[in-house]
Amino acid sequence: MGFPGVDYFDVDSMLTDDERMARDQARHFVDNEVLPIISEHFNDHTFPAHLTKQMADLGYLGCYLPEEYGCAGVNNVIYGLIMQELERGDSGVRSFCSVQTSLCMWPIFTYGTEEQRRKYLPKMATGELIGAFGLTEPDYGSDAGSMITRARVEGDCFVLNGAKMWITNATVADLAVVWAKVKLTGEEHEAIRGFIVEADTPGFSTLETHNKFSLRASITGELIFEDCRIPAANLLPGVKGLAGPLSCLNQARYGIAWGATGSAMACYQASLDYAKERVQFHKPIAAHQLVQHKLAWMLTEITKSQLMVMQLGRLKDAKKLRHQQVSMAKANCVGRALEIARVARDIHGANGITTEYPVIRHMLNLESVNTYEGTYDIHQLIVARDITGQDPFAV
Repeated sequence: MGFPGVDYFDVDSMLTDDERMARDQARHFVDNEVLPIISEHFNDHTFPAHLTKQMADLGYLGCYLPEEYGCAGVNNVIYGLIMQELERGDSGVRSFCSVQTSLCMWPIFTYGTEEQRRKYLPKMATGELIGAFGLTEPDYGSDAGSMITRARVEGDCFVLNGAKMWITNATVADLAVVWAKVKLTGEEHEAIRGFIVEADTPGFSTLETHNKFSLRASITGELIFEDCRIPAANLLPGVKGLAGPLSCLNQARYGIAWGATGSAMACYQASLDYAKERVQFHKPIAAHQLVQHKLAWMLTEITKSQLMVMQLGRLKDAKKLRHQQVSMAKANCVGRALEIARVARDIHGANGITTEYPVIRHMLNLESVNTYEGTYDIHQLIVARDITGQDPFAV
């Protein structure tokens, strides 16, 4: 929002001075530090690791968590604006920040002990410790409740066995927040619990995923647990059941909705600039009606997403946000961004398939964003269940 040509409804006027300043700072960072190098990293299948310290110094890691843990303590709209700008650069950069903040730091803050908060959060805020989030398994993605990763109690430890797949930061993480089924002493049934697993724990290994055509500037891999012994003190005691990991995903989905809006903005601006410069049949293609229609449609969908995420942020800051609203925003903003990226690729013609222009990179990235943290279809069903009262997941 406030990006040249991509704020048709003056959404910028809805921001406070602090929010606008934070957005402009993130925009400057992306323009000067991310965009000049991101195509090279995408092409080389590497994560720009040098950006980690820069993002930490700017206060982006864990930014909405309290200052007493070394975090910036900003509101949720500022967090959203940061995610928007980071993904305007690249989904992989935003994913890194989302995973560190919402999938790792947030559950430690929300469900961990005070000792765990003091031990991990300050170092995660500075980027000294990098986190990963272990929920998805090779055979279970959307159906997370059917996970087969399990822990058993053995003395003063938990012994963890299983594997997690499609994990951002897997091979570079210093710790992972891992979800597994376990029956605690004195409990009748097993339940899903969260554990903090440090990377040097015996029995814990990782494997990087190669040959990706999406999120190439992001590290993806597997977490493998073979009789991995975790100290009892590394259990997250504050939550039990599937609500634990799903609440983490809800935090991340909020930022994803903002991020996808930023990706759509990048594709639209690139298309508008290209259409004004590209001459065919003796005039810029921006003067041809079919291209004009595409540009008008793109901007309309972006404007709708901008208004949606802004209200989403205000509801979150007012503690009135419902997870079904986040599902609607995640599905809509990412789905429309993916369509916008595809239209942008079309407007660029053959030039649109090269990384000289940003549109194919965003388009390929958004194919993953449309799937992870809950697929488009799953989020549509969550909204449908809310409005009909009928559970499509019931067996």
